Amino acid sequence: MPVTTKDFLEKKRKGEKIVMLTACDYLTAQIVDSAGVDAILVGDSLGMVALGYRTTLPVTMEEMIHHTKAVVRGRKNAMVIFDMPFLSYQTGIRDAVFNAGKALKETGCEAVKVEGGKEVSDTIKALVDAGIPVMGHVGLQPQSVNVYGGYTLRGRGEEAERILEDALAVESAGAFAVVLEKIPAELAKRITKAL
Repeated sequence: MPVTTKDFLEKKRKGEKIVMLTACDYLTAQIVDSAGVDAILVGDSLGMVALGYRTTLPVTMEEMIHHTKAVVRGRKNAMVIFDMPFLSYQTGIRDAVFNAGKALKETGCEAVKVEGGKEVSDTIKALVDAGIPVMGHVGLQPQSVNVYGGYTLRGRGEEAERILEDALAVESAGAFAVVLEKIPAELAKRITKAL
């Protein structure tokens, strides 16, 4: 049986490290799974590292489904998390539930990941209410690269408080875990302690 959300919460309660790596193909999934990771994220970053796109924005649901199926076939124990691509959940709760449900049904993954804070908390709650485990993602959000003007460090100054509030909103909405990307280490410690 793969690692579950309950296992994540138990590790958090005990103060144990949770290890997650990315993979977007069968062989890499076998390698990282055999190393004993808790989770494998099939990130939309596969658009840049496997498909040659300049950003993650062109990645489609069909591409994510194709790659996630391969990862699921390659793992034995790790939880597999499907990264919801750009515009698969931002267009409304109905679209989000439909697309996330499709991801779980068609790939065999155990959870989905969405980027955003307060602005996606209603979507996260709807997904969880529909029985779909959600991993949140705050800090640098690659799907917002054009808003940020690049892949720059997030969370300096006043923005630090907003990112903390976003992480708390995502947790409150029902996310079982939160990715903290490209933020200062001190802010990451504060958020980790607060959640």
